[in-house]
Amino acid sequence: MQLPLFPLRTVLYPGGLLPLRIFEQRYIGLTKACVSDGSPFGVCLITQGAEVAGEGQRPAQFARVGTLAAIDAWDVPELGIFHVAASGGTRFEVLSHAVRPDGLVVADVAPIPVEPPVAIEAAHAPLVQLLEVLAARVGPEHFPAARAFGDASWVGYRLAELLPLPLSIKQGMLEINDGSVRLEMLRRFLARQGVL
Repeated sequence: MQLPLFPLRTVLYPGGLLPLRIFEQRYIGLTKACVSDGSPFGVCLITQGAEVAGEGQRPAQFARVGTLAAIDAWDVPELGIFHVAASGGTRFEVLSHAVRPDGLVVADVAPIPVEPPVAIEAAHAPLVQLLEVLAARVGPEHFPAARAFGDASWVGYRLAELLPLPLSIKQGMLEINDGSVRLEMLRRFLARQGVL
């Protein structure tokens, strides 16, 4: 499948929320097209370069695994600026990409299968408790309405997006294909930091 990409200095996880303030012409065009036909775009973590392209700059380099994003709501509070609320769908792998003359990256991607729900192991119960505390602190407007505190994949994604982890670790959490393994990696990281 071919997909327009929005490389960002953030990692979007399946089920996650992504507020965007869009002002670059290439991404305004992408937003209008996605709103018009209800199509998703891809979000990939920038590994080198900048979100906003300067004159004569090379396009940003980005991670090969990203997440589909669907636009849930949008607004144009002032001319030339879109405010977008998007949510994360399934993960994908970039197979190849090209940069259009306007700077928009378009990629051929392969979807990564959705992880099956996995029950929380007893050793990971403290992670669920931590997530419940974090969810209460950030408030319902910054946390997905659909909750699955009993699913290892969902809990791992939510913790990875809320914790102040280095972006490389956040990307690593996205690339893991097993919810229990993701939680165990987070548990070990938090134990080393003295959080658990």
